Amino acid sequence: MPDPVLITPAELDTLTKAGEKLVLIDTRDPQAYAEGHLPDAVNLREIFTFLATSTAEGLQELKQVFAEGFGSAGLSGAETAVLYEDSMNTGFGQSCRGYFLLSWLKYPKVRILHGGAAAWKAAGLPMSTAPVTPAPAVFPMPAETAALMVTKDEMLAALDSDVVLLDVRDVDEWIGESSSPYGKDYAPRKGRIPGAKWIEWYRFMKPSGLGPVFKSPEEILADCRTAGISPKDPVYLYCFKGARASNTYVALKEAGFADVRMYFGSWNEWSREPGLPIETGFPA
Repeated sequence: MPDPVLITPAELDTLTKAGEKLVLIDTRDPQAYAEGHLPDAVNLREIFTFLATSTAEGLQELKQVFAEGFGSAGLSGAETAVLYEDSMNTGFGQSCRGYFLLSWLKYPKVRILHGGAAAWKAAGLPMSTAPVTPAPAVFPMPAETAALMVTKDEMLAALDSDVVLLDVRDVDEWIGESSSPYGKDYAPRKGRIPGAKWIEWYRFMKPSGLGPVFKSPEEILADCRTAGISPKDPVYLYCFKGARASNTYVALKEAGFADVRMYFGSWNEWSREPGLPIETGFPA
């Protein structure tokens, strides 16, 4: 049985002390990393910043960039990758984006520090400012990636089908007041993909003594039910660039959804294609 995706600070501390082969990957910006990171963690900010497209060329570039990036961080296939951000609701799902990318690349052992660096510190565990130079490895590039990515053409084909399109962006993006988290006019068009349901990504998390954490599977299923979504439905997720949707991907998989995929290019790509349809305003 595979390890669960989420690992608590106490569990990670135990594995570290037991000498498990781990590569800790800090997805925060370099300044936050320099001010304090988990001991021996490697900083890989590109997990969050890289903007992908879903063309054949774009997906090939995505594979190449992250095979090199994860290899330079020390992932050879023998180590467990443990990704973290600051906290689960402040980093726009960046640690989960790393998890999704590694899952797409069929890396065998990937976990997410539940609650992030904030939870680690709240548990009284040490941080470090020492620079870390990882031993580079050859990343095990698969012959074929996992069937987790949806292209813009597949998203277009899913309109008016039985597939649930789930938009998890912030409310100002959903109603078309803003085009992105980077600014209202960062992308050329505002709105949403026609027919998409909406659950703001924050709703799948709740407060805890260690900071924001994912809700229980039952609570996640209840939130989905309010939007008319069943765990039996095939679900295609999107946000702006696949980070917040990665957070939701983890939540839905934890809740037992069997068929969840992501349009990783998301609104950043869709909005830049004038021929692709959009909806604006409030749904009818």
